[in-house]
Amino acid sequence: MGMRIAAIDFQFPIHVPAKSIVRNHSAHGAFDQQLRMTSPARPDIFRFMSADVTGKTHVTFLFLFLSAKPDFFCVDDNDEVAGVDVWRENRFVFPAQQVRSLNGDSAKHLAFGINDPPLLWHVAGFGGKSFHVGRKEHGTYGSRQRMSTSVRLPQMSHMRHVCPMAETSNSTPKTAISPRRDEDFPEWYQQVIRAAELAEPSDVRGCMVVRPWGYGIWENMQRQLDALIRATGHRNAYFPLFIPLSYFAKEAEHVEGFAKECAVVTHYRLKIDKEGGLMPDPESKLTEPLVVRPTSETIIGASYAKWVQSYRDLPILINQWCNIVRWEMRTRLFLRTTEFLWQEGHTVHETEAEAREETKRMLGVYETFVRERCAIPIFAGLKSDSEKFPGAVETMALEAMVQDRKAIQAGTSHFLGQNFARASGIQFQTRQGKQEFGWTTSWGMTTRMVGTVVMAHGDDDGVVLPPRIAPTHIVILPITTREETSAKVLETCERLAAELRAKKYLDDVAIEAEVDRRDLGGGVKNWEWIKKGVPLRVEIGPRDLEKNSVAVSRRDQSVKSKSSMPIDQLAARAPEILASIQDSLYARAKKFRDANTHVMNSKKDFYDFFTAKNRAKPEIHGGFALAHWNGSRAVEEQIKNDLKVTIRVIPLGDSSEPGQCIFTGEPSVRRVLWAKSY
Repeated sequence: MGMRIAAIDFQFPIHVPAKSIVRNHSAHGAFDQQLRMTSPARPDIFRFMSADVTGKTHVTFLFLFLSAKPDFFCVDDNDEVAGVDVWRENRFVFPAQQVRSLNGDSAKHLAFGINDPPLLWHVAGFGGKSFHVGRKEHGTYGSRQRMSTSVRLPQMSHMRHVCPMAETSNSTPKTAISPRRDEDFPEWYQQVIRAAELAEPSDVRGCMVVRPWGYGIWENMQRQLDALIRATGHRNAYFPLFIPLSYFAKEAEHVEGFAKECAVVTHYRLKIDKEGGLMPDPESKLTEPLVVRPTSETIIGASYAKWVQSYRDLPILINQWCNIVRWEMRTRLFLRTTEFLWQEGHTVHETEAEAREETKRMLGVYETFVRERCAIPIFAGLKSDSEKFPGAVETMALEAMVQDRKAIQAGTSHFLGQNFARASGIQFQTRQGKQEFGWTTSWGMTTRMVGTVVMAHGDDDGVVLPPRIAPTHIVILPITTREETSAKVLETCERLAAELRAKKYLDDVAIEAEVDRRDLGGGVKNWEWIKKGVPLRVEIGPRDLEKNSVAVSRRDQSVKSKSSMPIDQLAARAPEILASIQDSLYARAKKFRDANTHVMNSKKDFYDFFTAKNRAKPEIHGGFALAHWNGSRAVEEQIKNDLKVTIRVIPLGDSSEPGQCIFTGEPSVRRVLWAKSY
């Protein structure tokens, strides 16, 4: 979203009632708050400043020109704050092309006139162009006479002061989200989540409310991932939210890894205390505390111990969709919250080889999902011992790079060996008639993927969604400026939406098309959908009907980019366009990741790569580094303490060339992937 700022310095005659300008000149902060509460147009970024001057009231307004569409604010004779949309408000009658020229090179000055109460504003002229306001005659220069700013301004006796409009630097990006990614990536992320209405913080500390658009993304992820999981022979089930504390005590390494994150239920009833409030009833204390599910290996293992008696009962292949609670002190929406949603798979196998193969297979399922559905390139590999899942023999993971060049885990698959089988008593009679513990695996993916998609593809105007996970693929925006053409425009929009819904997209999924019939300005609706990241925006107005065409905008391209095509071709071409957007997002993300992945052959280069130049406010820096490591946990801890950099994965595939550890000079079997991470 583009923005220009003009500061207009008015000096009002003293006989104009001060209250008609601002309620409290000295308390401009209170007025700013009042304006935020009452104005309909972008109150979140408007600022007002005022001051008293002897004999006159001196007021400075800031006008924010958003997307070539100025939003004006005024205070009327009744002490009320009004937000005036100059495109639609009858109070200001401006030809649209002249308003747009405010952003042109000729827009050097703005001139505003003041009459006696009621307070009126008149735009007299700018940059050699002119227009009239509300059919009011403008004294000596007339309502329609073309005028030159430099010639006519001195003739305007009621003008007190005109100051230049601030020049806009061509090097300053114009965006809908502030701050931009390069200015403050963590805050950009929070603002995008808010602007796109994906989620918001809950009144429950550490938890989030996932709003419909955000949950729609998760539903699509869930539906598609579930289909991939079921295609490998797994079935869904559900297990209890509450886990007896004694279950965790059976697996020491597991409980140590989660102990500080567990929420624990100790009572089952409340009572009214002496002050009339509520308190846990002391008589309802549980004989054994219950842990609110941080993961389900132990509770599911208890059931498997009952189900498995013989090798004929194996394998057990079960998946669960549920919520998880892991207590967090510092939260970030979707990325790290006390409660989150996920799926967790838990399997039992007859042999170690089968369990290891299952671990790899499910990592492959995740890789397919992240690459093909979320359009995100990844590195797949093993976790180091210090990074693996508590209690696992081996953890495999996917690591993606987001736009601040940090890594984020995009799915994990754990080979648990016989550790959890022993703890839970999962035994079976082998083909030779002996008793043996089962070989188990677990694997999961969470709502963190929603945040990963935002950080991997989003831009400074909002979310950019890959079509395969978008809740709505195409939004149709009717342009109904005149009542006599509205019915025909809306009828055409609904007909086109029906044609689109009849078309199939990849995976034989029907295209989701929506007609936005809300009673809002076209610009407001357009920007809402831009920020939400809908892949295709289609505009249809009276002129489009005359030309039998539509205006189409792709979210993977500039927000100003727009193409025209015949109405009767859109439905046929929509699947192809959506596929093109999906492919372009993956290609763009891969190009970014590859450009920021470097082979490191010296400790100095490594430290320089991960050290910000600005220590006070670190800029975006670093990326992925492939460097030799001797396998020492002590070295790993030292790097983590020095740089907050960890081994993300030991890459699978052809990455096993021997070398020397860049930190110690000792032999190294292969390069590993290092990065700062979420």
